[in-house]
Amino acid sequence: MYVNLSAFVDNLYYMGVGMLGVFAVVGVIIVATMLLLKFGGKEKA
Repeated sequence: MYVNLSAFVDNLYYMGVGMLGVFAVVGVIIVATMLLLKFGGKEKA
């Protein structure tokens, strides 16, 4: 099996951008959930 290390290193940029996108989406979901719980939660009796 042949591994082209040059192509692998070139694609690290795209992998980093993809991972950054995943973390950004997870962050938005977490913030939205926190806001919904803070402003839309049921009142404690």
